[in-house]
Amino acid sequence: MLLYSDVLTGDELFSDAFPTKLVDDIVYEVDCALIIIKSGADIDIGGNPSAEEQAEALEDGAETKNNVVHSFRLQSTGFDKKSYLTYLKGYMKAVKEKLTETNPDEVAAFEKGAQAFAKKIVANFKDYEFYIGESMNPEGMVALLNYREDGTTPFFTFWKHGVKQIKL
Repeated sequence: MLLYSDVLTGDELFSDAFPTKLVDDIVYEVDCALIIIKSGADIDIGGNPSAEEQAEALEDGAETKNNVVHSFRLQSTGFDKKSYLTYLKGYMKAVKEKLTETNPDEVAAFEKGAQAFAKKIVANFKDYEFYIGESMNPEGMVALLNYREDGTTPFFTFWKHGVKQIKL
């Protein structure tokens, strides 16, 4: 099993226990699902419940949560387009510096791919929700939550060069 942590903060962000795919050799897309967390230790990690099951469970003091957010204690944060662009510029610079130290051969591919993908993010800015790692360190990666074309299947986007793999 592989665990992916933020290269800048060390926060654990996701693992390959969730369906993961590399897109354009620049970002990982990680599929997630809504789960019901009941008070106490009873956790349902099954598929999405029917509306009636969900309503019944929520009446018992349970909460519906995103399984990746819950598993890795990601924290919701907010941005307007201008503040996100300011953050992204600083973040990309920090990742580039880290890459220059650890994997200089990847710097050119990172710069080209990150710039192209950043344009996609900005073009669809209103579609994203933003999450940061458990430490809430503003220097770390901001994970992007969006939904597939069906409008109900959530997935996260993580920058490939902003994570390191840890074999468990």
